[in-house]
Amino acid sequence: MLYFQNDYSEGAHEAILAQLVRTNGEKLSPYGSDIYSAAAKEKILTACGCPEGDVFFISGGTQTNAIVIAAMLRGYEAAVAARTGHINFHEAGAIEATGHKVLDLPHHLGKIDPAELRQFLTDFWADANCAHMAAPGMVYLSHPTEYGTLYTRGELESISAICREFDIPLFLDGARLGYGLASRTTDLDLPTIARLCDVFYIGGTKVGALCGEAVVFPKGNMPKAFLTTVKQHGGLLAKGRLLGVQFDALFTDHLYLSISQNAIDRAEEMKEGFQKRGLTFFIDSPTNQQFLVMENRTLEALSQHVAYGFWEKYDDTHTVVRFATSWATTKEDVADLLALLDQYC
Repeated sequence: MLYFQNDYSEGAHEAILAQLVRTNGEKLSPYGSDIYSAAAKEKILTACGCPEGDVFFISGGTQTNAIVIAAMLRGYEAAVAARTGHINFHEAGAIEATGHKVLDLPHHLGKIDPAELRQFLTDFWADANCAHMAAPGMVYLSHPTEYGTLYTRGELESISAICREFDIPLFLDGARLGYGLASRTTDLDLPTIARLCDVFYIGGTKVGALCGEAVVFPKGNMPKAFLTTVKQHGGLLAKGRLLGVQFDALFTDHLYLSISQNAIDRAEEMKEGFQKRGLTFFIDSPTNQQFLVMENRTLEALSQHVAYGFWEKYDDTHTVVRFATSWATTKEDVADLLALLDQYC
């Protein structure tokens, strides 16, 4: 069976496993106060160009989104997101469960349009009844988006400026950030993201780690008692070392970016193979997620040999599906997939 269902089907990169084994017998302080977590934080802040910042490790993406939003919003505030944004689309109401509404905007290939965002915020505060409504207290972006698309530097600068104008923070969900940074078309890097965002996270779960996300508050603006908030929401690991050790390995010798590059290289090979075979793309994605429109009968036959991701129904006889590469995808995996497509398409 070939697995292109997602980018977290494998365990962890061998360098991470080796570091976990090597440090396994050491007795370390709990809750992320160990020496490896400290080293990882320093390396991350150096890579982001914000030595004055703060980093906190949380075990997974849903926990991270829910905790960061709960910590940064007042009780009457909501998060603004694209309609397809992860917190509005595939997070099972986790944000609403914290008591905060998600205010959704139209998406454009997964992205928020800056002009529409400004108009939305302007209209909200001009509404005479706004005191009776959940107030937009944060803008949430995912990068890459759920469609594998990327914000440009200009788009992120515009959205950041709008957030400054309306005095609300900008939160970037980087569950797949490594694949965005490695994309051949991107003009964003970690220092730029740190400069333009108030909080973002560097995803590990989908980029080579067993689990874990690194939340970065680049301006030394971590909310007061953030550790306590994390614990209240069930996100604090007693053995916080497990996250620190992994991110220490990921940010040693540029491992995070080099393994992300593998996913992009394999995705480009896969994409080229799809194009040569005349397959129909749903959108043009520059990252590790590739979306095709395929006949249901073909997918039924293919599913006996390949795990792919269902995305949405296209019409009565076609479905949009996702093929995702990862840090661990090999050239042989891609070649085998393309050979199967020759057989069934």
